Amino acid sequence: MKTGTAAEVFSNGSVRGKLIGNDTVTATVGSVAGSTSFTIKPPYSSLVAGGNQTLAVKADGSIVAWGANNWGQLGDGSLADRNTPVQVKNPQALPWKVVSTGEFHTLAIRENGTLWAWGLNQNGQLGTNNTTNRADPVQVGSATDWVFISAGKGHSLAINKSGILFGWGRNNNGQLGDNTTIDRLVPTKIGTFTNWRTVSAGAAHTVGIRADNSLYTWGANASGQLGNGGTTDVLLPTKVGTASWLSAAAGGAHTLAIQTGGSLWAWGANGAGQLGNDSSTNASAPVQVGSDDNWFMAVAGNTHSVAIRTNNTLWAWGSNVEGQLGDGTLNDVGGPRQIGTDNNWYAVAAGLQHSFGLRLDGTLWGWGLNKQGQLGNGSNNSALTPTQLP
Repeated sequence: MKTGTAAEVFSNGSVRGKLIGNDTVTATVGSVAGSTSFTIKPPYSSLVAGGNQTLAVKADGSIVAWGANNWGQLGDGSLADRNTPVQVKNPQALPWKVVSTGEFHTLAIRENGTLWAWGLNQNGQLGTNNTTNRADPVQVGSATDWVFISAGKGHSLAINKSGILFGWGRNNNGQLGDNTTIDRLVPTKIGTFTNWRTVSAGAAHTVGIRADNSLYTWGANASGQLGNGGTTDVLLPTKVGTASWLSAAAGGAHTLAIQTGGSLWAWGANGAGQLGNDSSTNASAPVQVGSDDNWFMAVAGNTHSVAIRTNNTLWAWGSNVEGQLGDGTLNDVGGPRQIGTDNNWYAVAAGLQHSFGLRLDGTLWGWGLNKQGQLGNGSNNSALTPTQLP
């Protein structure tokens, strides 16, 4: 993904990183030359956006958070919204590895494999065997083998080192996948598979990919967001087609997924054009977004979609009522629209009505709704184009 020289070398011999990636520095004195290879690591290792908040894991293992905090979802011990980044409390002083945030709650895994949660717990989505809200991180169970997490509107999913999938929290539409509609207060094993690779929790549906790149969906399906050709809720993980999938993202009531060949597909609700097929008709089976096969990453917000191509360009479509597409307007867009002309985007995240991106130079940029400080730039003014986090 490196698109240019990763560092620059000054006459005094000092080296300054410019882009995330690998590079080599060669020094020559007369006829003698020497080289050394190095890696420029991103200052943020993980970036996520939830309902109206944003969180990022920094290279030093700390988590910073900003935006809505009415249920303690920022994890700083308060219930005050923050329009600049604050550090998530770290009760054990151990580095964090990955974070995921839903509408009102947040999950995180430490480098030691333990799982932690904070925020709203109305449906048991924190996994602490109660419904008590938490404004600071609380450990979920005692397991030390967690590797992947995803937080939805009111439910949570996690995968352990053995590839076993667990779910807890709200289950009214079967979004946990345990063949019931009963809320679960603690992590509950889902099915018998031991090869789950990734999972994404939407508002009330879930999509997961196994190690063989097969895709499964379950939960709410009124808008066709499960992609199985129907509109009936499904209580168990159910395979969708026979294609090979690289990644998938569940939004409010739509789903995006990239096949291993790089093509992008979408299904579910499409009232704002969030499927990107220049239509406003829902789709209950996967439809291809354009004809290109160079998609690298795609994320689904409530009713908008944001994606990055392999050439590091940024694209967005769907609802734009708060400027969450970043194209400088408030007009909905029915198909992928390039945002700006920069070709240095590395990662992207989408909340309800705001979006965030990480560039190859390590800078963070946000756009869209900002009434609760979710853009983290010190103001509460919404932004119609990507605005750098100071």
